[in-house]
Amino acid sequence: MLIDSGLILIGLILLYYGGDFLVTGSTRLAKRFKISPFIIGATVIGFGTSAPELAVSILASLHGSGELALGNVIGSNIANVGLVLGLTAMLVPLTIDGRRLNEEAPSLIIASLLITALAWNNNLSRIEGGIMLVLLLAYLWRALSKNDSSDVELEEDGQFLENKGPAVQSALVLVGLVMLVFGAEWMVDGATGIAREMGISEWFIGVSIVAVGTSLPEIVSSIIAARRGHGEMAIGNVFGSNIFNILLVMGAASSIQPLTIKVNIHPDLIYTTALTCLLILLIRLGHIISKRDGFLLVACYGVYIGLKGIGVL
Repeated sequence: MLIDSGLILIGLILLYYGGDFLVTGSTRLAKRFKISPFIIGATVIGFGTSAPELAVSILASLHGSGELALGNVIGSNIANVGLVLGLTAMLVPLTIDGRRLNEEAPSLIIASLLITALAWNNNLSRIEGGIMLVLLLAYLWRALSKNDSSDVELEEDGQFLENKGPAVQSALVLVGLVMLVFGAEWMVDGATGIAREMGISEWFIGVSIVAVGTSLPEIVSSIIAARRGHGEMAIGNVFGSNIFNILLVMGAASSIQPLTIKVNIHPDLIYTTALTCLLILLIRLGHIISKRDGFLLVACYGVYIGLKGIGVL
C-alpha cells in the first residue's frame, strides 16, 4: 500500500510538469507554423495524450483481456468528456468558433456511433480494426491538410526556452508527452494495486480507475491550456483524443488480436454516445462550455461511475 501511494505521488509530479512542457511547446509550434489551436489540440496533443490508452489496450489485447481493452477506451472517453472538459470548464469557460464546431463535431459523433455499432455484438474482429485504422488515416489527412491560421498568444507561456527554434520546441513537446505517459502509468499502477487489494472487479477497474488514470494527461494539458487562454486547444484535445481512442487504440488492439467481451457492454456504449451528443449540444447552444455546463458534465460522469459501482450499468 505504501509503495502504491508513492507511485501515485510521483505520477502527480510528472503529470504537472509534463503538461506544462507539452502545452508550452505545442502553442509555440502552433504560432510558428500558423496552425490553429484546435488542430494542434486534436492532433499533436490528442494523439500524445492517447498514448496511455494505446499502451493499456494493446497489452490487454495481447493478454486476451477484451473487457479491459474496450473498458479502458469507453471509460476513458466518458472521462474525457465528463471529467476533462467538465473540470476544465468549471475553472475556465471554454469557447469555440461556430464554423470550427460544424467542421469537427461530425467526426467525433461518427467515431462514437461507429464503435457502438461495431462492438454491439461484444466482438471486434481484425477486419473491423482495419476499417478503424483506415478511417483514422482519413481523419488525419483531413485535419492536417487544412490551411488554418493561428491566433495563439504566448504571453502567458513563461520564458522557458522561449526563443529557441522548432526543433527545441518539438523536443519540449516530446519530453512533456513522455512525462505525462509515465506519470499516468505510475498513478494507474498505484491506484490499481490498491483497488485489487480491495477486491474490485477488472471491468470496474478498467472503466473507472484505469480510464481516469489514462485520461490524466488530457485533464492536465486541457486545464493548463485553458488557464492560458487556449480554450479551443482544450476542446480539440478531447475531440482528438476520443477519436484517437476509438480509431487508433481500438483499431490497433483488435487488428493485433480480435477482441471478445464477455460482459454486457451495451449500457456503456449507449452512455458514451449520449454523453458525446450532450457535449455537442451544449457547445452548439452558445459556442461555449460554461461553468454550469462543466458542473453538468462532471455530474454525468459521477452518475455513470455511481451506477457502475452499484451494478445498474
